Amino acid sequence: MHARSTTVMGRPGMIETGIAHIQDVVMPQVRAMDGCVGLSMVADRVTGRCIVTTAWRDESAMRATAGSVMPMRQQAADLLGGEATVDAWEIAYLHRDHRVADGCCARITWSEADPAMVDSVIDAFRDGIMPKVEQLEGFCSASLFVDRAAGRSCLTVTYDSPEAMMATRNAAMGLRADLVQQTGMKVTEIGEFSLAIAHLDVPELV
Repeated sequence: MHARSTTVMGRPGMIETGIAHIQDVVMPQVRAMDGCVGLSMVADRVTGRCIVTTAWRDESAMRATAGSVMPMRQQAADLLGGEATVDAWEIAYLHRDHRVADGCCARITWSEADPAMVDSVIDAFRDGIMPKVEQLEGFCSASLFVDRAAGRSCLTVTYDSPEAMMATRNAAMGLRADLVQQTGMKVTEIGEFSLAIAHLDVPELV
C-alpha cells in the first residue's frame, strides 16, 4: 500500500470551506480512480495547515493518477489560500483499535534516519513502541508511512478527543525518545491536528 499526502499552509478562516470542498468535491472524484483505497484530512484551525492524504493499492496506481489529481490539488490550494507540497509514501504499518468518531484528533511525528535503517525503524516501532502506544488514554489508531529512499518517516497516532491527546503528550514524548535511542533517527517536526475527514480505508498492516 502507498499514500500521497498534500500539505497546504492555508488561511485559518478558509479551513471549514476547504474541508467541505475536499469532502464533497475532491473525495468522490479521487475514490472513483482505479486503485484508490481512501482519503483522509487533518487540519490545524489555528495555523491553517491542512494535510490531505490519499491511499492507493500500490505504487503504480498512485503514480498513474498523479496527473489526474493535479488540477484538483491546485483548486483546493487556491481555495485554502496557500501553496501545496506533495509527499509520496509507502504505508509500512497501520492498526486501528476502533473507528474514529467526531472530535477525534491526530498527533503526527515526522522524522529522518539513514535510509539503510528504515526497516530497523519499522521493526522497533512495531515491536517495541506500538504495544505501549495502544495503552495510551483515548488511543484510536496508528499508522507509519516511510520514504525508503530518503530515510523519512511519518507517524500518525489518532485519539478520541483533544483532551486525550493532550493527556498523552508526556508519555508520547518518552516513547519518541525511546525510538530515537534505539534507531538513531532524528525527529524533525511534531504537529497536532483535528481529524477532519477519516476515510483512509486501508486494511490492517501489522
